[in-house]
Amino acid sequence: MRFAVVGCGEIAPTHVRALRSLGDRVSIVACADVVPERAAVLANAFQLRASTYDDILADSTIDAVTVCTPSGAHADLGVPALLAGKHVLVEKPMDVSPAACDRLLEAQHSSGMTLGVVSQRRFDPAAQRVRSALADGTLGSLVYADCRIPWFRTQQYYDSGGWRGTWDLDGGGCLMNQGLHSIDLMRWMCGPVTHVYAQARTAVHDRIEVEDVLCATVVFAGGAIGTIMSSTCSYPPFPARLGIQGSRGGAVIEGDALAAFSIIDGEHVPGEPPMAHAIEIAYGGTRAATPAPAEATSVSPDGIDGWTLGHRRQLLDFVEAVEAGRDPLVSGLEGRRTVELIEVIYRSVRSGAIEKVESR
Repeated sequence: MRFAVVGCGEIAPTHVRALRSLGDRVSIVACADVVPERAAVLANAFQLRASTYDDILADSTIDAVTVCTPSGAHADLGVPALLAGKHVLVEKPMDVSPAACDRLLEAQHSSGMTLGVVSQRRFDPAAQRVRSALADGTLGSLVYADCRIPWFRTQQYYDSGGWRGTWDLDGGGCLMNQGLHSIDLMRWMCGPVTHVYAQARTAVHDRIEVEDVLCATVVFAGGAIGTIMSSTCSYPPFPARLGIQGSRGGAVIEGDALAAFSIIDGEHVPGEPPMAHAIEIAYGGTRAATPAPAEATSVSPDGIDGWTLGHRRQLLDFVEAVEAGRDPLVSGLEGRRTVELIEVIYRSVRSGAIEKVESR
C-alpha cells in the first residue's frame, strides 16, 4: 500500500515513522499541507514528495491517506479522499461533532473504502489485557471506573496555534483534546454510557474559548458508574490514569502501563512503570518538576519510541483490515461514538443537568 500524509504538523512525523517501521508491505510517498513550507520541511526530513492535496487525490497510485490536520478539518479532507477511492485514517478525534463524523461515515458507505480513527492506546498491551479481563469475567461484573487526566499545558501551548483552544477547530478543551484517548479507553472497556452529569471551568488559561478543567459522572448501560476528571492546569502533572473495579478484582492503567492488576484470592501482578513519554506528554513541553522513574523506558526493544509504537500497532491493524476487507479495530463508527459521548458531556456542562446519551 502506498500512503500520503495530509497535514504536516507535530503528529505527522509519528505517522511517517510508524508507517516506515512496517517494512516493505507499505510505503509513504507524499505529503501535503495548506502551508506549503510546512510540507516542504516534512518532505525534506523524510525524503517524501511535497505535493498539493488535489494532486494526492488525483494520484491513482496512492492507496491511502492519513489525516493529521487540526481536528475540525478531518471531515473536510477525509470525505474527498474516500470519494476519490482512498482508504482514510484520521487522527483523533474523528472530528469535532457527530454531524461531521457522519459526513465521513456516509462517504465511507458510498465509496466502499476503509475508514479508521487513531486511538492508539487501545493497542497497548495493558489496555488489551484489562479489556479481556472484563470481557471474560476475570474481574467479575463492572462496579465502577475512574478516569483521570491530570495534565498541564502552558499558555504558550495554546498561543502557539490559532486553532488551539477553539470550538471550531479544537472541538473543546482538556476533555476533547487531551482526555479523548482515556475517554475512548473507558468506553471501549466498560461499554456504552447512558447518562452523564458534568461541570467545567476555564480556570487558569487566557485567550481560549474552551475548558481547562472538567469533572463528570457517568452511568454505564450495565448499571455501573464512573467518574472523569480532565485538566490542562494540573501542576505538577501526572500520567493519565484509568482505574477499573469489578466485583472480583481491579486494575489500574497509568500512562500506557499496567500499574495494578489483582483478583480476590487469585492473581496479583506488580505494576509496571509508566513509559517516560507518557509523563513527558503530560507536561506540554515542561519537564522540570517530576522526572520519569529511572527504570522507565520510552524505547521498545525494536528501537521504536513508545509513542510511535502505539501508532505502529494501529497502522498495522489498519493495513491488515484493508487487505482482509474488514473493519479496523477503531472503525469510523467507534470514533463517532467517542465524539458523541464527549459532546453529551459538554451538553451537560451547558445545561447544568443530567443528559442522556443516544449512541448509534
